[in-house]
Amino acid sequence: MLRRLLERPCTLALLVGCQFAFVAYFSLGGFRNLTSLFGRAAGPVFDYTRTHDVYANFSRLQPPAARLDADPAQPPPYCPERSPFLVGPLTVSFSRVPTLEQIRAKNPAVQPGGRYQPAACEARARTAVIVPYRNRESHLGYLLYYLHPFLQRQQLQYGIYLVQQAGNGTFNRAKLLNVGVKEALKDEEWDCLFLHDVDLIPENDYNLYTCDPWNPKHVSVAMNKFGYNLPYSQYFGGVSALTPDQYMKINGFPNEYWGWGGEDDDIATRVRLAGMKIVRPPVSIGHYKMVKHKGDKGNEENPHRFDLLIRTQRMWTQDGMNSLTYTLLAKHLHPLYTNLTVDIGSDPRAGRSRQGPGREGQRYRNSNSPFREEMLRKLPGLGDLRLALALRLPTAGNGTRGVAGSAGGVTQRSPEVIRDGGSPAGAEGTLPTHHRYNQSWPPGPR
Repeated sequence: MLRRLLERPCTLALLVGCQFAFVAYFSLGGFRNLTSLFGRAAGPVFDYTRTHDVYANFSRLQPPAARLDADPAQPPPYCPERSPFLVGPLTVSFSRVPTLEQIRAKNPAVQPGGRYQPAACEARARTAVIVPYRNRESHLGYLLYYLHPFLQRQQLQYGIYLVQQAGNGTFNRAKLLNVGVKEALKDEEWDCLFLHDVDLIPENDYNLYTCDPWNPKHVSVAMNKFGYNLPYSQYFGGVSALTPDQYMKINGFPNEYWGWGGEDDDIATRVRLAGMKIVRPPVSIGHYKMVKHKGDKGNEENPHRFDLLIRTQRMWTQDGMNSLTYTLLAKHLHPLYTNLTVDIGSDPRAGRSRQGPGREGQRYRNSNSPFREEMLRKLPGLGDLRLALALRLPTAGNGTRGVAGSAGGVTQRSPEVIRDGGSPAGAEGTLPTHHRYNQSWPPGPR
């Protein structure tokens, strides 16, 4: 009877279909990512034709006078799990660039270094927002104007760090994020690390800037650049969030991606190799508007990204936080953010890429060679890279080099210089030396 049943074509088709669904469920990261892939993710519905000013009723965030006179020995109560100040969709306009003085006047509770904590209650989360940056003054103005009230409405304790790459060499977004994470964790035991491009503005304050305790979170799910849809299932670019433990578990971000492209897909692969998956807020909440801009000089498309992606599975335990070297040139506490000016070195391939058609030149001349295409097909988790790279435009969050001149603030140069032996050298007048973040990591494939 059973044999006769299994021989029927409809039964075999049903079994094959169930097997396919099972494999797809786990390979795409579970039910949430599977449903988002087909555009049917469950979530609240918001009307984005009716938006709110992010500064509307902003005075409600200030504590009542009675609370200001309360006994300082008594700790304040914890903030509610869901802030009562959230309004939903926000009005985001790029018609006029706000000045830093205007932003500062609208956010009087923000402390030097871009730090804030609620006065009336104890925040349930401490979030560091880390922005890789060079030559983007107008984008920085927009981001600070909208992000400060956005985070205050969520009743978070937070700080904003601008990691500014010194010099005019090729931009390295991922390495700057590694530097920002390391320097931010020196200041505070942050619960959550938000890695944020400078040209992306959140459009819904229900998009909470807190971390998922179990898995890295990709936050910029629906950008206007992609028609408010996720471009592909393993996309991890724009804005993402990890706990410090999760960040260390993936060995941070790769340091070898100079120029635009590739590092986001490398990170998504690291998440999978570290035994985690990417989680996301609903598409209806993760709305972002991008500031329109042209391509940046010094952040041209990385011609080596395919070669680096092929090596991810073998090199991810060796390239990251445990191989990070940099020089902290200056740390300045501005009224609205902490500016970190760093020397991260230069692209070691920059000279070779300009050589003639020698052996190396031939190797990198065509990134669509049959060998690389075959490797990309075989490497798990990178099957839709060609589609991804066709859809994406240069969006790395680099920005202004000269913003450090805003009024007010405290300047600090190389607060902790780590020598080869790992001991602090605090003598004044000492030139900063390279930092090297080197911990013992779980052995991985070599």
